[in-house]
Amino acid sequence: MCGRFVLFTTDESLLAHVGALPGVAEVHAPEGTPGPRYNIAPTQIVPLVRLDTPVARVDPARWGLLPHWKKDDSGPPLFNARGETVATKPSFRDAFKHQRGLIPMDGYYEWHDAGEGKVPHFVSLGEGRIMWAAALWATGLDRLSATIVTTDSTGPLAWLHDRLPRFLSDDEIEQWTTGTPGQAVELLHPTPVHYVEQLSVRPVDRAVGNVRNDYPELISEN
Repeated sequence: MCGRFVLFTTDESLLAHVGALPGVAEVHAPEGTPGPRYNIAPTQIVPLVRLDTPVARVDPARWGLLPHWKKDDSGPPLFNARGETVATKPSFRDAFKHQRGLIPMDGYYEWHDAGEGKVPHFVSLGEGRIMWAAALWATGLDRLSATIVTTDSTGPLAWLHDRLPRFLSDDEIEQWTTGTPGQAVELLHPTPVHYVEQLSVRPVDRAVGNVRNDYPELISEN
């Protein structure tokens, strides 16, 4: 699963990364981008990237999908969507057909218990490299909202947790965001091992567990 993540690449730097995506010639961010965050939790605001190539749009969205049929925002937030059922489950199937996007992150946290209690670990591609998580979006309750697609974990990260966000490589992004539902289904497999092998993992401070803690030192190795 993915329940906390980090995005300190913001403003023009984030827009430059979006502009470098395959097929993108223009980037619009009418409301700007959220400020740097080191402990983003469900229901908080995250940047959602939507592509209608050659144009990309970046908008603030609630992390926790609000389908069109929701009457209010009560209940557990739908911040993750299982890739195995995302195309058919009522909560996600409408968004999967036509409303697929990306959530950028500099890294994310996962907790692992090696016998001494759960310890948070920070997972990233390294400095200066954005991770693009497959996302769905909706506009229920007249609010833009999003969820992150997850799959089984694989390869070098299988020890850390049994679930993993579906991270997209550059050559998969257009297929996910602008392809047909059938083309998107082809990507509902675990993140390829060659991508996972590039990820670094390090234990970090347990202070991550408190959502009120949000500062750069959280991602320092503990």
